[in-house]
Amino acid sequence: LMPLILGTNSIKDTGFNVANSLRFDRGSSSYLNRTPSSAGDTKKASFSNWFKISEIAATRSQAYQIFHSVYDGLNRWLIGIDDGDQLFVGHYNGSGWDLLLISSQKIRDMTAFYNLIVIIDTSQSTSSNRVKIYLNGSQVTDFGTETYPSLNFNGIWCKNSTTEIGRYAPLSAQYGSFYLAESVCLDGTVASTTDFGEFDSDSPNIWKPIDVSGLSFGTNGFHLDFENASSLGADVSGNSN
Repeated sequence: LMPLILGTNSIKDTGFNVANSLRFDRGSSSYLNRTPSSAGDTKKASFSNWFKISEIAATRSQAYQIFHSVYDGLNRWLIGIDDGDQLFVGHYNGSGWDLLLISSQKIRDMTAFYNLIVIIDTSQSTSSNRVKIYLNGSQVTDFGTETYPSLNFNGIWCKNSTTEIGRYAPLSAQYGSFYLAESVCLDGTVASTTDFGEFDSDSPNIWKPIDVSGLSFGTNGFHLDFENASSLGADVSGNSN
């Protein structure tokens, strides 16, 4: 992943401290990119991003805030916020959506970090168990749009294709403005929320980050902690940069 702009905000709690975040700036066309050399798991993956938005839909010039995208020339995989300020997870096949979840809740607080977790296991017999979304440790169950992939669906989320953070891969003009911290992908692992965070023992409504360095990242997984100022896209999982 290529380096860009170092952010100034940090997430801190009484246990594990997150030292750095990365600031993505729409006006500067900031993004990270990588094309893996080999394909990863097509049915199971887990993602976690801590983010703080710098724009809402009413004030930004472009529709989407994309945290993670993959594009293979036809199919598209996306995690982010849509043009209605709602959480957006989708897999598009060139003519229709194999997967599309758009939350009813709107993300408009520009002062706080949120944690978004997406867990995928298309081998599950119950359709709603094939993709789950969590915000700040709690499962999102209220959707304005809710389409789940078919049983044993093969997705491109960890494919050896154009992988970008901070930009919508098929539409090069779609950049985002937000802070990102502890960006994690687990290729081939169906994680739980407690692999990425925990509720505060004294304030049980507060969701906090934990150390994720011991997780299994798989073939194309990554852990971007943004702590290396000379290589902001360094992947501390050891897979690539």
